[in-house]
Amino acid sequence: MKWVLIIVAALVALVALMAIIGLLVPRDHVAAASITLRQSPDSVWKVIRDLGGMSAWWGEVKSSVRTADKDGHERWEQSIGGFAMAVVVEADEPPRRLVTHIDSAPGASFGGGWTYEIVPTPEGSRVTVTERGWIANPVFRFMSRFISGYYGSIEKYLRALGRRFGEAPTPVRAFSAAAASTAGGGSPDRARSA
Repeated sequence: MKWVLIIVAALVALVALMAIIGLLVPRDHVAAASITLRQSPDSVWKVIRDLGGMSAWWGEVKSSVRTADKDGHERWEQSIGGFAMAVVVEADEPPRRLVTHIDSAPGASFGGGWTYEIVPTPEGSRVTVTERGWIANPVFRFMSRFISGYYGSIEKYLRALGRRFGEAPTPVRAFSAAAASTAGGGSPDRARSA
C-alpha cells in the first residue's frame, strides 16, 4: 500500500510540475514548414482544397464532412488525430492560398488556424503550412511545447501530401515562435487544420 501511495504522489507531483512549467510557456505559438513537390500548383491546389477528400490520403483524418456555412464561409466537421473539431474556410485564393481556422467553442482547450501557401518553383511547387495556434490548458501547453512539439501535425500533413503524389519530401521548418499578438489572428476564438 505504501508503494501505491508513493506512485500516486509522484504522479500528482509530475502533473503539478507540468502545469507550473506550462504556465510559463506562452499561450500562443506560430510554426511553419515547407516541402517541394514535383507537381504543378494547380495539381497541388486540387488536393489541398478538397477538404472532404483528406481522409483518403492523410491517415490522421478519420472524417471530414461539410456542414452548414458559418457567416458565409464553408464549415467542415473533422475528426483529426483523435479530436473532433469544426474548421471554417476564411480565405480561398486558387491556386496559391487557403486559410482555415478551428471554430472553437467558448472555453475550448485549443484553437488556431492553418495557412496553406503554394508557390511555383522550377521543380513544381513549394507548399508551406503555417500554424497560428493557442493552447489554454497549461498541462497541454507543456506537452505541446516539450513533448509533441508545435510542428508535429504540420509535418505529418506535409509528408502525407507528398505520399499522395508518390513522393517522399522532408519538411523543412521555417520558424517557431511565441506569438501572443499574431496567433489566431489576435482572437482567442480563431483557430489548424488542419
